Amino acid sequence: MAQRLSSAIFGNGNHGVEVGYNYAPIQASFHYPPEPQEPTPPLFASIPFRRDPAFVDRGDILDQIGRQCSEPASRVAIVGLGGVGKSQLAIEFAYRFAARPAEIWVFWVHASTQARIIEGFKSIADNVKLMGRNRPDADILQLVFDWLSNVRNGKWLLILDSADDSDVLLHSTSGDKDGGRKLVEYLPQSSNGSILITTRNWDLAFRLCGTSQTIHELGLMALEEALLLLERRLGTVSDANAAADLVRSLDLVPLAISQAAAYIQRPASRSSLVQYLDEFRQSESKRVKLLSRDDGDLRRDLRQDGGASNAILTTWQVSFDHIRSRRPSAADLLSLMSFFNRQGIPESLLRPPKSYNAAQSIGFEDVTDSDSQDSDDETENEFKDDVAMLRDYCLIMLSEDTNTFEMHGLVQLATRRWLKAQGLRDKFLEQYITIMASSFPTGDYENWTVCQTLFAHVEAAAEYRPNEDNLRKTWSVLLYKGGWYAWLQGRYAVAEQMLSQGRRTREKLWGNDHEATLASISFLASIYRDQGRWEEAEKLNVQVMETYKAKLGEDHPHTLTSMGNLASTYWNQGRWEEAERLQMQVMETRKIKLGDDHPDTLTSMSNLALTYCNQGRWEEAEKLQMQVMETRKTKLGEDHQHTLTSMSNLALTYWNQGRLEDAEKLQMQAMETYKAELGEDHPHTLMSMSNLALTYMEQGQLEDAEKLGVQAMTTRKMKLGADHPDTLTSMSNLALTYCNQGRWEDAEKLQMQAMEIYKAKLGEDHPDTLTSMGNLASTYCNQGRWEDAEKLEVRAMITRKRKFGADHPDTLTSMGNLALTYCNQGRWEDAEKLGVQAMTTRKRKLGEDHPDTLTSMGNLALTYCNQGRWEDAEKLEVRTMITRKRKLGEDHPDTLTSMSNLASTYRKQGRLEDAEKLEVRTMTTLKRKLGEDHPDTLTSMNNLASTYRKQGRLEDAEKLGVQAMTTRKRKLGEDHPDTLTSMNNLASTYRKQGRLEDAEKLGVQAMTTRKRKLGEDHPDTLTSMNNLASTYRKQGRLEDAEKLGVQAMTTRKRKLGEDHPDTLTSMNNLASTYRKQGRLEDAEKLGVQAMTTRKRKLGEDHPDTLTSIGNLAFVWKNQGRHEEALSMMEICVQRRRQVLGLSHPLTKASLSVLDQWSTN
Repeated sequence: MAQRLSSAIFGNGNHGVEVGYNYAPIQASFHYPPEPQEPTPPLFASIPFRRDPAFVDRGDILDQIGRQCSEPASRVAIVGLGGVGKSQLAIEFAYRFAARPAEIWVFWVHASTQARIIEGFKSIADNVKLMGRNRPDADILQLVFDWLSNVRNGKWLLILDSADDSDVLLHSTSGDKDGGRKLVEYLPQSSNGSILITTRNWDLAFRLCGTSQTIHELGLMALEEALLLLERRLGTVSDANAAADLVRSLDLVPLAISQAAAYIQRPASRSSLVQYLDEFRQSESKRVKLLSRDDGDLRRDLRQDGGASNAILTTWQVSFDHIRSRRPSAADLLSLMSFFNRQGIPESLLRPPKSYNAAQSIGFEDVTDSDSQDSDDETENEFKDDVAMLRDYCLIMLSEDTNTFEMHGLVQLATRRWLKAQGLRDKFLEQYITIMASSFPTGDYENWTVCQTLFAHVEAAAEYRPNEDNLRKTWSVLLYKGGWYAWLQGRYAVAEQMLSQGRRTREKLWGNDHEATLASISFLASIYRDQGRWEEAEKLNVQVMETYKAKLGEDHPHTLTSMGNLASTYWNQGRWEEAERLQMQVMETRKIKLGDDHPDTLTSMSNLALTYCNQGRWEEAEKLQMQVMETRKTKLGEDHQHTLTSMSNLALTYWNQGRLEDAEKLQMQAMETYKAELGEDHPHTLMSMSNLALTYMEQGQLEDAEKLGVQAMTTRKMKLGADHPDTLTSMSNLALTYCNQGRWEDAEKLQMQAMEIYKAKLGEDHPDTLTSMGNLASTYCNQGRWEDAEKLEVRAMITRKRKFGADHPDTLTSMGNLALTYCNQGRWEDAEKLGVQAMTTRKRKLGEDHPDTLTSMGNLALTYCNQGRWEDAEKLEVRTMITRKRKLGEDHPDTLTSMSNLASTYRKQGRLEDAEKLEVRTMTTLKRKLGEDHPDTLTSMNNLASTYRKQGRLEDAEKLGVQAMTTRKRKLGEDHPDTLTSMNNLASTYRKQGRLEDAEKLGVQAMTTRKRKLGEDHPDTLTSMNNLASTYRKQGRLEDAEKLGVQAMTTRKRKLGEDHPDTLTSMNNLASTYRKQGRLEDAEKLGVQAMTTRKRKLGEDHPDTLTSIGNLAFVWKNQGRHEEALSMMEICVQRRRQVLGLSHPLTKASLSVLDQWSTN
């Protein structure tokens, strides 16, 4: 140790030697021995952390920093939230920078406190062996500053890590604001050095750098970066989906991801990635527990005097404490914001209320508001400063719209945990819930824009559980309004959750029979009803109704409303008699208590009318609806919303009555008024558009229907969302229009999309989901995809039976649809069984003359026709037609359908005059009611043309066929399925006329177009092949006929099965071609197979079986087996007499052949 030398000098007032006190000044100086010269060490990097092998690049930020740090005297900053990886970037950059070919010093200084900075400078002094650094009075800061400023000492990079506190660098080291130097003054700006700063404080970064151009704001990781970090931390990731879910749950914060990985890897935790994710999602307290663990990371400064924590929540609380100490109002703002949803936090809800001048409110005069204005301005400035501080610390972000803020979810979690530790959580939770309850409006449409903006924050509020009674009351109000809005948006699960919570809260506060509690229960019942949970809805409706009856009486308005709600549930359950009884009681009581023209009375009448509609009592419904509409016009005006609703309801009744022009007129008026009063995108306007589009579709105005349907669907998607129930209804309606246009692929696409959304949103067994299944199945039927249709219909029927009961109207609809599919598949026994069950149940439940019952009768008659049971079919069809005439009128569409079906049966029975009479009458009525070019009119033309063809009136058949085909081409397009059917039918007429070239031309066109539009194996394409083969056979082009016949038969075998009626028809036709070719053995083989299968499947006396018998007799005749042929023809004649009657054309034809053969 160096020996200290000393000397003393006495001042001028001291002479000689004096013993005792000495009052003169004495000056002393101490001299240190000279320090030995230390050689300057070679340039090296002093980085206190090892390099991270799991480091993940964050884009090109390090390249940008490298370029900027290469500039002389540069200052660069990395700014970001704690835990986003600023220090890790700096460590990696330091190693990369030090590895450059050019020699450079790299120094690291922890800048969290003044003491840590001074310590860092001492370390630099030691590293470069600065002379005088060891003297007690050494000014280390100045020594290092001087050394760094000397360009002869070489290039250097200084990293200031965690420079978060502006006081540390911008205030003097002595603590005296007026004396001493600030630490920032010891940061050189020499050309041989660069400084890289990591900080959470953007404002400090700007002060240090002097420009924003060298400030790099480091945000959260990209998903790919976060996944790579997790994989490198864990070594391997076996479940990629769980890994993605985990890093998203951790807000893509690197420190949180590393913390989670460390926990998962700890043997004591016995946790996998999936288990950690499950535990993290359980509750807020679980998340806090997991994110508060500090499992150590040697690359982070862990010293207590300003160091960092490896626990993300603890890391951020350092910032919170700093903000609280510097600006309490900013901390309060952060505290309030922590309870909101992390995105879209409205600035308007955060601002303090404007000052209020009480004097003005009581009429004082000559009062100025300058002080108030000054106060408001000051408050505004205070708020801006609070926001600025929170933004500087990267705790909040300003959204692109500049009117809302965003926060990281984990920052909010950390803030709430911090508040809880200080006992302040309940204070700010109360403030948050109070603000939301006063700001969130009711669910009415005019409030939807505000509701949409705030709803995420209502959902956030629903997650909290306030303890104080007054706050719980406020909370229950917010939940009620939030549930209301969610219900109208079709978000039934969210609405149910909110209202269930509100109900339980109100029950605890006030009991089960309080008005507020009953309001929540009633609303919850409505949600159950819309979810198809009708039994649960009924139970709640009954509870509310009985409570109101007991507390308020049977004729109280609340009681009557609850009765109406219960009736609505009965209505959905198909319990229309019970619904009618309740609605009638409500209506009559309201008439007595409130008067005939009271709004509530009119609502009751409307509800009852809708029940009448479901019961098929359309005249009674019309009478009530007309009365309601006219009263509302008088009382409220023609353009009032309630009046327009009445118009729409009456139009629906007209629609059911087949009075499409009347329906269109009302719907058009309603739609135009809605547009003018509410706007084009109002839900009521869009509903009226959808209704009018359906009327256009029924009228055959398919282009108009499509145009309106697309407009309604597109607007609903934009306004309500792609998964809103109204949007899905629009998609289904538009798909129906596409079906009518023959655009089955487009229809299928929309229906599939709607069905999948219904499944995801409402569940697989929701009524709307099951309806969408039925719609898609119908399209599959049109496409000839009967197995796909059957699969969907069976599923829908079974689910409806289980959910709604075997006799629910929707279940019976499923039965009817499945029966029709069985018919198309040739499974007539199965079809008959279902058809009889549906018809019988509807008779019992709805009555014999209900429209749905009559539909079942018509469908069952179709099955009987296919079975060859024409008398049974005729009996049902006559009964259906007569009932429809009596109930609906002679010119109702359903009545005309019955007439067409009966005519078809007559045609099959050979009663061609009877068929003609009905078909002429049908066609004439349709022309008058719907117009000459309506699809139904054109179908009736085709049917009548077929009868004319059977009668041999080929010119009349041709005339009608040409008219139908030409009109369909013009109205529907050349490749519409109905147009192609007309082509096929007209080709058959040409073939009968012997105009084989014309027949061939049309047949080829129809077949080619069907192949292109429908596919080679569609049933209609195969029918075209068979028909064209018949034409080729007539032309003597037997090879071409054979080729098509084989293709049709083979495809039908593969698609439909060997015993399907259409397959057997193909066999018969091909056998006829073989017979013409002289290939009699092949003809016989096919003929025997067809006959045998038909006997087994259809019965021995089915008309098709008898056709096979007759065809086989011809083959045997050609083979010279005359006696067997004669015997077979006798069997055919005998059975045709019994089954078809002597007057049937087929019986007459077979008799003629038998006579000829017998004579020969």
